[in-house]
Amino acid sequence: MHRLLIYSLFVCSSLAFQLPFSIPLFKTKESAHIEQAHVSPRIAIIGAGAGGSSAAFWISKAKQNFGIDVEIDVYERSDYIGGRSTVVYPYNDTTFAPLELGASIFVDANKNLMRASKEFNLTLTAFEDDDSDTGIWDGQNFVLVIESGSYLKSWWATLKVLWRYGYTAPSKTKAIVQSMIDRFLGLYTPDTPRWDDISVFSERFQLASMTNQTTSDFFEGNGVAPLFVRELVEAATRSQLRAGNVDQIHALGGAVSMAASGASGVVTGNFRIFEQFLENSTANVFLNTNVKEIKRKSGTALWTVSTSAGSQTYQGVILAAPFHQTDIILPSDLAELIPPQPYVDLHVTLLTTRSEHPRPEYFGLAPNAQVPATILSTYEGTRAGGVEPEFNSISYHGKVRKVDGAAGDAVTDPESTVKIFSKDRVTDEWLETVFGNVSWVYRKLWQAYPVLLPTSKFPPVKLDQGFYYVNAFEPYTVAARNVVDLLFHEEFGTGICGALLSGTENATQTAAPADFVLGWDC
Repeated sequence: MHRLLIYSLFVCSSLAFQLPFSIPLFKTKESAHIEQAHVSPRIAIIGAGAGGSSAAFWISKAKQNFGIDVEIDVYERSDYIGGRSTVVYPYNDTTFAPLELGASIFVDANKNLMRASKEFNLTLTAFEDDDSDTGIWDGQNFVLVIESGSYLKSWWATLKVLWRYGYTAPSKTKAIVQSMIDRFLGLYTPDTPRWDDISVFSERFQLASMTNQTTSDFFEGNGVAPLFVRELVEAATRSQLRAGNVDQIHALGGAVSMAASGASGVVTGNFRIFEQFLENSTANVFLNTNVKEIKRKSGTALWTVSTSAGSQTYQGVILAAPFHQTDIILPSDLAELIPPQPYVDLHVTLLTTRSEHPRPEYFGLAPNAQVPATILSTYEGTRAGGVEPEFNSISYHGKVRKVDGAAGDAVTDPESTVKIFSKDRVTDEWLETVFGNVSWVYRKLWQAYPVLLPTSKFPPVKLDQGFYYVNAFEPYTVAARNVVDLLFHEEFGTGICGALLSGTENATQTAAPADFVLGWDC
């Protein structure tokens, strides 16, 4: 997919978006013991994904920087850390290299994850383009195929894009995406504002025009050729966990989907970053623990959190999970502040196969035809009355291999690994039709991203005194940093980097170095 986006933008930007070992402090439901009286104030974090784990880490930064004495409890109803960043192993054998089941990559512009990888000594692998071709499928035909390989093929691919979409469409799209990236990079600077209202934040960073229009309306309104938007841009928006068509999702989501260069992943799984956030935070982490209710403690500004393991009183609570998926009972006046939010139902299928490419017969091609190893899709043919694609994307991800240092013989004649995104569950019969022999299959239905409909209304960041909601905003590591700063200013009179709350005050500081990352470097 990355090659296709590079062709579409012409210039490969280095600033672009976005994803288990035993730790003594990690407790299971059975071992969790909730005490009833503590000297130190406590903060509860609900959720151990990107938002919750990084919130614990940011709290530890504030403790380290200013000696604030506070305990952290993190509750996670699953048995693992990482949320939508998790892995599985081919043939269910942990001696093989893991495959990302959820968020596969993060990118240079996600400075928190890049910095965390460096600080925690996690080995990254770059998702560079390989020698496979990429095609866009509309349900009946390949509307575009980008051949890889030789210099001549590269020029031919560029000419095909120009011929089909015109010269200005790629360059105008690049300008839109780069402008969005530049604004997001402002989230890591010393003068980044803190916000408890997403609408105000959206206006400050000039994102309102992107969040209240569809991708197609915004891009076409800025002069990008409609066919380019509805084929090539849509191929990007449909091939990620936030899957959506360009006439449905807002333009910010569409632009983020197009910003795919500079992509990396942790060799042993991206979830390692979030495990390290928690290990370095010294938080108490309770896995397999459902939070049942959060309510005010009568006559105080404190909160009582009731879980499947007991209850505890907290000075602050950070909800770092999508509220309407948690089944947590809140006071009615707070619950009604968080509007219902539908999430994308996306089926992810991982498999291994002897087939180096999908079978051409499925695509109506001759038996000896070469089918691209990466196939994205567009809904444009369906809009014109054609057949809807049965998948969002199909991508080959290399060969099955042993983990470095794993016992046993090396894999001889290894199979290929494949990842499929689809709106509906794909059957074994369908897999056999598309790939022939399939030896191992793993399926997962994700509700990982909200449906990104155009809007000017957002959930509140602050629900009440001492009670904050991370999932009102992405990227979650930035949202968590903001929430921790607001909470600590409210409860302790200082934040992660001191007592500065506004961008105006921070702007009086000396210029920060180019590699400065707010929260890490203060």
